[in-house]
Amino acid sequence: MSSPQVLSVLRKAARPSGAAAAIFAPATSEIFSGRAVALRAARQPASRSLHSANIRPVAVICHPQNGPRSTCKRTFASTAAARDNASKLDRTALHDFHVANGGNMVAFGGYSMPLSYSSATPLASHKHVRSAAGLFDVGHMVQHHFSGPGAGAFLELLTPSSLQSGLPEFGSTLSVLLNEQGGILDDTVITKQKDGKFYVVTNAGRRQEDLAWFRKQLEKWKAAGKPEVKHEVLSDHGLIALQGPQAALTLKKHVSGVDLSTLTFGRSAFATVAGIEGCHIARGGYTGEDGFEISIPSPSTTVAVTEALAADPAVELAGLAARDSLRLEAGMCLYGHDLDESVSPIEGALAWVVSKDRREKADFLGAERVLRELKDGPQRRRVGFVVEGPPAREGAQIYDEAGAEVIGRITSGIPSPTLGKNIAMGLIKNGHHKKDTKVQVEVRKSLRPAQVARMPFVPTKFYRGTQ
Repeated sequence: MSSPQVLSVLRKAARPSGAAAAIFAPATSEIFSGRAVALRAARQPASRSLHSANIRPVAVICHPQNGPRSTCKRTFASTAAARDNASKLDRTALHDFHVANGGNMVAFGGYSMPLSYSSATPLASHKHVRSAAGLFDVGHMVQHHFSGPGAGAFLELLTPSSLQSGLPEFGSTLSVLLNEQGGILDDTVITKQKDGKFYVVTNAGRRQEDLAWFRKQLEKWKAAGKPEVKHEVLSDHGLIALQGPQAALTLKKHVSGVDLSTLTFGRSAFATVAGIEGCHIARGGYTGEDGFEISIPSPSTTVAVTEALAADPAVELAGLAARDSLRLEAGMCLYGHDLDESVSPIEGALAWVVSKDRREKADFLGAERVLRELKDGPQRRRVGFVVEGPPAREGAQIYDEAGAEVIGRITSGIPSPTLGKNIAMGLIKNGHHKKDTKVQVEVRKSLRPAQVARMPFVPTKFYRGTQ
């Protein structure tokens, strides 16, 4: 994620060879709500855009909250209808830039976003990020400031992470917004810019739910006479992600005001990028590679910074398709699929976001369930799988090795471009979650052998500083 962030999955039609990639939806962490709507682009030559090609997109509407197996409805739309729908979507500051550069635009989280670009297939984009550097538009994510004497305590009410004493200035952490029952409302990245001021990024597909939740909790906070908290949505700010082993070398050519060698994973700083002052640079991302997420203070300056970085010979533009396949290889969650309001951080393999001091205080929403599951274990756990045969997709049922009992369901699955294997993520009954446990997964009405695998599937390469 900026993780974050999550989401509905868009998939470009592809062959089982691994040339296809599912889409992000952020990390991190993409990537959308239980009622998220995703579009799958029908098969088309890489050189033709979604709107210029004579294709019929498929809208896939999933409702994972309806039960252990998400139900999906598919509808078909003409190209004209797709264009009409596209006109109703929000646009990031880079929309015209994407179109001018051959972006295959699709509906995603209420925005018109590039699935891929005519210059490269999703597979090529994926591999370029792993070997050089890819540039992503993540401006659909929701950026917030929480400030005031009560800001830290307020955010610690909503999350189980230690934000006031646990984070240094310009330190960041992945966390989760919890409801009263301990379920995950959204995953988020929180940066403490200074005491009493926090920069928060949440998922586009949860925009309305998150904003309503913040309003409700702020009203209760104020009514209780708690210290003042101001909430601002940074609606004019752009957000881009530069990811890959050459990301630092590329950004170094364009940045002043910060020494990137001192900016380790999870740290951030304000700096000037491509002549634009006031950019917030955070080291991290949703691909598992070294990289940066850059918040830029206005629409016009977002275009200027993006054009400067995209002109570097090491950089290629990358879209949602590559973003999703990269995040799944890195074992990162997609909200609305791997996580939803029924999943606790313990079930979601995110126990590490529940800080030690917060466990002792038990003063966050949903603490009763979270602490109980930490002590006694959850009913199910999020784990990774390697699946033989055709790839397992979301909603596929997981059986025990004998094929006698349903013990879980797949939440995300793709052919891994890096590994050449079919990988997946899913929620499985506690006790069957240990590495190398053999199971069977229902794919195309047949049971296929699979086994639990350690995540990340591809080792992460976050920059921790020079050795």
